Amino acid sequence: MERVYNFSAGPSILPTPVLLKIQAELLDYQGSGQSVMEMSHRSEDFIKIADTAEVDLRELLAIPANYKVLFLQGGASLQFTMIPMNLMSKHKKADFINTGEWSKKAALEAKRYGEVRIVASSEDKNFNYIPNFSASDFSSDADYIHYVSNNTIFGTRLVKFPEVKDKVLVCDMSSDILSKPIDVSKFGLIFAGAQKNMGIAGLTVVIIRDDLLGLVPNLPPMLDFKVQADNASMYNTPSCFSIYVAGLVFKWLKELGGLKEIEKINEAKAKLLYDYLDQSSFFAPTISNPKDRSIMNLCFLSASKESDAAFVKYATQKGLVNLKGHRSVGGMRASLYNGMPLEGVIELIRVMSEFEGLQA
Repeated sequence: MERVYNFSAGPSILPTPVLLKIQAELLDYQGSGQSVMEMSHRSEDFIKIADTAEVDLRELLAIPANYKVLFLQGGASLQFTMIPMNLMSKHKKADFINTGEWSKKAALEAKRYGEVRIVASSEDKNFNYIPNFSASDFSSDADYIHYVSNNTIFGTRLVKFPEVKDKVLVCDMSSDILSKPIDVSKFGLIFAGAQKNMGIAGLTVVIIRDDLLGLVPNLPPMLDFKVQADNASMYNTPSCFSIYVAGLVFKWLKELGGLKEIEKINEAKAKLLYDYLDQSSFFAPTISNPKDRSIMNLCFLSASKESDAAFVKYATQKGLVNLKGHRSVGGMRASLYNGMPLEGVIELIRVMSEFEGLQA
C-alpha cells in the first residue's frame, strides 16, 4: 500500500521514521515482551519513557529549571478551563488577543471564572489578519494575558510574541510548538495539544513557571496544576502511548538538528507554496498580508466553491488528502507541520499546477 500525503490540520501526519520506530516496537518494546500500550504507567520502563521525553523536550525548547513540564489529558480545550481556574487568583481578570476560533472559545470559557477583556480582535474581517496592539493596551490588573501563536483554522500567525513587561503571558501553541526556537522565559504558561506537531491525540503538554502553581486553593485535584506537578503528571493514569510517541518525535527533531533546523525546513516548505499561490491565476491565498501568514496552515481558494470541491476531489485521487478548508473559511487548507516532508509540498504544487492547466 502506498502512503498518501496527509495535509490534515490534526490529527496530522507523523514523520516516517517515527512511524517505523513505533511499528518495530509495537509488540515488544525494547525486549520487555510487551507493547507500551499494555505497560503499567508505574513500571520502570514507562517511567524511563516519560522522564526521557521530558528531558528531550526541555533540551529542544531550552526550558529553564524554574518551569514544570506537564503531560496532561483533555486536549488543549481543557486548558481553556484549567488556566482561568488556576491563574485568576488575585484580580479575577484576564486580557485576550482574539485572532480566531480557539482564542474566542478560550475567552468564553474564562468568563465563567472572572472578567475577560478583549484587547485586540480581527473578528470583524473573519480573522483574516492579525490586529495591532501594544504593551500599553494590556490591563494593569490582568492576572494573565492570553493569545494563540498560530491560528489553525484561518491560517494566520503572530510573528513576534506580545510584549507584556512583568505580566503573565499565556500562549496556546497547539499548532506551531516545536516548529521554531522560542524563548520560554517570556511566558508564564505555554500549552499545546500534541496531535499537530508533537505526536498523536490524547496528550496535552503544559509548560508552567513554578510561581504560578498553587495560587488558588481547593481546586479539583485533576484540574490543579500544582497537584499534577507534584505527582509528575501521574495523579491518575496518563496517556501513556501518546507520551511515548511524543518522545519519539522529540528524538527525531534532535537527530534532525533541533528547532533551528526544522525552522529552516518549515520556512522553505511554506515559501514554495506561497510563491506558487502568489503567481497563480487560478488559486489565491486567503491571507493577503505576508507577515500575517501562517507557515503551518496555508489557506487558499480557487475561482468558486464548485472548483474548490473539484480540486479537493482531484487531489485526493492523486494521493493528497485532507485538503478541504474549514467551514469558517472554505476553500482549501494545506497543513505543513513538522512531519510533512518537502516532497509532499512539491507534489501538491505539481497537482495544483496540473489542475489549473485543466481549467484553461
